[in-house]
Amino acid sequence: MNVLMRDFSLSAAVAGFIATVISYAGPLVIIFQAADTAHLSRELLSSWVWAISIGSALLGIGLSLRYRVPIIIAWSAPGSALLVALLPGISMNEAVGAYLLSSLIIFLVGLSGAFDRVIGKLPGAIAAAMLAGILLRFGTGLFVSLQGKPGLVLAMFTTYLVCKRLLPRYAVMAVLVVGCAIAMLTGQLHREALVIGLATPVWITPQFSLGASLNVALPLVMVALTGQFVPGMAVLRASGYTTPASPIIACSALGTALLAPFGCHGLNLAAITAAICTGREAHEDPGKRYVAGVVGGLCYLVLGIFGATLVSLFAAFPKELIAALAGLALFAAIAGALANAMAVPNDREAALVTFLTTASGMSLFGLSAAFWGLIFGMVAHLLSSTRRPPLATATSRSREMTR
Repeated sequence: MNVLMRDFSLSAAVAGFIATVISYAGPLVIIFQAADTAHLSRELLSSWVWAISIGSALLGIGLSLRYRVPIIIAWSAPGSALLVALLPGISMNEAVGAYLLSSLIIFLVGLSGAFDRVIGKLPGAIAAAMLAGILLRFGTGLFVSLQGKPGLVLAMFTTYLVCKRLLPRYAVMAVLVVGCAIAMLTGQLHREALVIGLATPVWITPQFSLGASLNVALPLVMVALTGQFVPGMAVLRASGYTTPASPIIACSALGTALLAPFGCHGLNLAAITAAICTGREAHEDPGKRYVAGVVGGLCYLVLGIFGATLVSLFAAFPKELIAALAGLALFAAIAGALANAMAVPNDREAALVTFLTTASGMSLFGLSAAFWGLIFGMVAHLLSSTRRPPLATATSRSREMTR
């Protein structure tokens, strides 16, 4: 505790808070949609939100303290999107059985260490390009939100530019304060939507079936590994962290298994929100950015307990405020990822393929754009590596010829 207090900084705490806000701002809406299509009761929905929040909180705090790295755990957003289509066809008991099976498979993958070996062979330029592609829509979302509330978004954007010049570490915090203040003063905050209520966990007895195993469990495994853990580890690697993936995967799967009977469909390493906590905006010293992971976990804990309040809170804020905040908070991460992706001349073509594929948002055979960006980028990298020598070697040979 003394070490945590010594390393504490306001900028890291704000990064953790904003990461949590953004985690709830978009992906939670998908869960509401999935619950609606499956005709789940408010009690089951509240339990679902409680389970994913508590799991994200405990894992994020524990892993961040253990490795002194800003590890942000969140529920599977691609998994939530899958459930929108899959839940109506099965019972909630069968769904929980599928959650348990998928967590067991992911746990075994984590124990095997195979994931670390794959990540170790991933070129840095391709990892950075994939990250840039994932984050691009949040950067462009800032300017798209100008159409809805130009005054609010322009004020936030101007605040960011000014504070980046004068107080760079507190720029995002200033944006948050200014955005909330303008929303309240101009009547854009819908206070009537706010309600106070606690979430109550509801036990759901698991039921196993072949159909749910094939249609739900296996797709959840694929989207977790390719759509969450791969880009999540790419974020950590791009920021210089060498934390092994295996214990993170195993712990996340174990947490999912324990909370699945309460509705948790999958806990994974976050990618987009993690980028907010791993950059210099969180702290100049990479060794002290883990505070953002701890604070983010504490925010998850509080919001998970007040599940009913959480739903109304996000309904009260303008969606443009959330979009602008997300885009500005990720500005530095996008810039850094693009710079790293194009830093090595021989890898630029492969990095460009990865970036464009990932940014496209395409989906093929049920697999995400991030997965295909990685595959296409690696193919381009391997082909370019075999057809020409490295730039440094070619340059040295040309110098020898001129002599």
